[in-house]
Amino acid sequence: MKKILVLGGTGFVGRHVCEKLTQLQWRVTVPTRQESNARNIQMLPSLDVFEANVHDEAVLTRLVAGHDAVVNLIAILHGTKTAFDKVHVELPQKLARACAATGVRRVVHVSALGADMRNPDIAPSMYLRSKGHGEVALHHAALDLTVLRPSVMFGADDKFLNVFAHLQKIFPVVPLAASHALFQPVWVEDVASAIVHCLKDEHLHATADQTFDACGPGIFTLRQLVEMAGRLSGINQGRGRPVIALPAALGRLQARLMEFAPGEPLMSRDNLASMTQPNIASGNLPGLQAMGITPAALEAVAPAYLGPGSGGWGLRSNLTLKRKSAGRS
Repeated sequence: MKKILVLGGTGFVGRHVCEKLTQLQWRVTVPTRQESNARNIQMLPSLDVFEANVHDEAVLTRLVAGHDAVVNLIAILHGTKTAFDKVHVELPQKLARACAATGVRRVVHVSALGADMRNPDIAPSMYLRSKGHGEVALHHAALDLTVLRPSVMFGADDKFLNVFAHLQKIFPVVPLAASHALFQPVWVEDVASAIVHCLKDEHLHATADQTFDACGPGIFTLRQLVEMAGRLSGINQGRGRPVIALPAALGRLQARLMEFAPGEPLMSRDNLASMTQPNIASGNLPGLQAMGITPAALEAVAPAYLGPGSGGWGLRSNLTLKRKSAGRS
């Protein structure tokens, strides 16, 4: 039985990864700042939850010890340069040292589409620059490393299409910055399957670049995604709300104002900077198909959790939405 440490196991992707790993009857360890964060996974068989601060290097080293592999899913979308560096750069550096100290070599690291370890500082946003530097830290370590770079992810409990649908339930119109930004959304189940595939295939790290783009089959503008969320949710009799594309200056002002709102902002200026770079497959790296995964189409999966009778908004933790939702057995 393999023993896997999943950093970020209580998050959106992590919950799906943990479910798949326990289905293989592998032992899974999930550290979390508060045990209550793990309520959606703690009943899974062969899974252990520990309250721990993984940013404490001594604690992280003790957690890594005794495992066959580590999956790193920890990430943030908003913050200062200091916050991005702490999560995306310093944590991978600490993980590399923890692995060296304990003799654990196999690491699967989830980065982001648009990150570039060869020239991390040319990326347009703090988020992408920090993601690139995090990859550098792990590639420079003596690890059996595989890196996945997913596009924006969707699924039953996402904070992506669900948010767009919720906004249209509240507001009569949607003023939208960066409406022409391009995305190639990928189903969270497909990303989770890719992570498990990496752990099962012990030789996958030996591929030429060790890095994979994780994208779905379709490319959409942000405007198209917002409009689709409205239609599928049945808002305005299935027409969705009118979307008003904002000029760049107004979009930056909107994002700046959102940064001052309490809680996690819906949009930040750094998000806008990231969206100046198309969030689509580079064409230079292998994709999910190289792992034998045929990525699900957004149009096939999203109606199952956005459509009438699905429960609508609520960030449902529906871990039973499988490939059958996409019309596949």
